Amino acid sequence: MAATSRPARRSFARRAGESAFGVLLLARYLLLGLLALLIVAGGAWRSWDTARDAMSPGDLPQGRLTLAACSADACTGVFEPSGATVTLVQPIAREPGETVDVAVYEDTGEAIRTGLPGVLYSWLPLMGALLLASVVISGGLRMYRVAAATGGLALAALGVTFALWI
Repeated sequence: MAATSRPARRSFARRAGESAFGVLLLARYLLLGLLALLIVAGGAWRSWDTARDAMSPGDLPQGRLTLAACSADACTGVFEPSGATVTLVQPIAREPGETVDVAVYEDTGEAIRTGLPGVLYSWLPLMGALLLASVVISGGLRMYRVAAATGGLALAALGVTFALWI
């Protein structure tokens, strides 16, 4: 007669420890997922005000800005069709005499670029947030392919923005 052996039952402390470790892993994934989502949401929130007007100017006057004087962080020039002097805030200095498509906030006299370069430039905070979130996704969540895709998309968009802005 063969004796049947049953596996030894694990102790309550061991089972509780394994369950607690599983809960900690789940909590880590949830918290880091929420952190990545919060980073991306913050970038989108920061971008939205300018991006909305760059994508669809609506009631804002649109036209071309002929640059007259440029410094390291802003250019001023004549806005056509009104002939008013407006300021285009930008981090890349341009040459006087260039013309760019803009929409103007009449109350402040500040212009924003429209068209594809303006739209991409207005979404720069979101692109930076995607780059930062890709680090969290890769390092914290260990989702390397998703992180590579997220970071690659953000880098490609940054490259296109830089190429079109200049």
